[in-house]
Amino acid sequence: MKPVKNLTMITEIHLLGFWSLHQLNVLLFILFFLIYYVIISGNMMVILLVTRSRSLQSPMFFFLTQLSLSDSLIATSIIPNTLYVVIDNEATITFTGCLTQFYFFSASLALESFLLTGMSYDRYLAICYPLQYNNIMDYLFCMKFILFSWVLSFSVILNHVLAICNLQFCGPNVIDHYFCDLAPLLELSCSDTFIVQVEVTLLVIPMALVQFLLVIVSYVYIIFTILRIPSVTGRQKAFSTCSSHLSVVSMYYGNLLCTYLIPTRGQSLTASKVLSLLYTVVIPCINPIIYSLRNRDIKEAFLRFIMLMR
Repeated sequence: MKPVKNLTMITEIHLLGFWSLHQLNVLLFILFFLIYYVIISGNMMVILLVTRSRSLQSPMFFFLTQLSLSDSLIATSIIPNTLYVVIDNEATITFTGCLTQFYFFSASLALESFLLTGMSYDRYLAICYPLQYNNIMDYLFCMKFILFSWVLSFSVILNHVLAICNLQFCGPNVIDHYFCDLAPLLELSCSDTFIVQVEVTLLVIPMALVQFLLVIVSYVYIIFTILRIPSVTGRQKAFSTCSSHLSVVSMYYGNLLCTYLIPTRGQSLTASKVLSLLYTVVIPCINPIIYSLRNRDIKEAFLRFIMLMR
């Protein structure tokens, strides 16, 4: 009779964070805290302005409030625990907490991809088919799309989390990162992770690729339509309506492509962490700034809000 191997399942995970920069722990803590404050206050301000201002009651700004919620959720799932990891070199997170962080972070990232695709379609209709825009992009369509995006994003990632829960984790329990991402989690497993990796590949990559292609196709049609506008003023006005979204989309997909498609072999852990910082911390911080500075309606609504507060 074959002896049963005694496996001790891990209950805690030690996150190393930025251990190579331990001498800058206090500075990093202050920096992350300030960034988190900017992310939450900036995105909540966007939501407040869109909710209170009549001039911002359009599908594009409705999508923007959802994008702000998604950015806030991404930052909240990552930064508070990162502050703990930065200030305490012995910081640990429970295995359940690690899975929970992975779930909300990944689901929020998937949701952001859906929202950016929806915003691309909104700009495509507004510029290429302005006469049909109000009939197609009505309140009911927006609500259905938003509900579909939230449900599908969180359902697909939940499926991955349940698959991870079926794996055995018997050590080691150290992740050289500042948060629980999929690849570092799977490296801790003493089970065969092939099925989980195939599942992620078959579900997430096609979904992300389809959305990316829809964004590209939308902007190809938008650019060709703008170029056919006879007046320079008309072209500038049309382009200004989608410039903010184009900037956000470029940063979002640019960072994801660099992070997940560039081979990790030969790539230092520090470089990997820096790339991760771009989409977990920097983009949620920059998004509300881009929409505030490059959108005249948002700036006017903000000035009116300030005047009312006086």
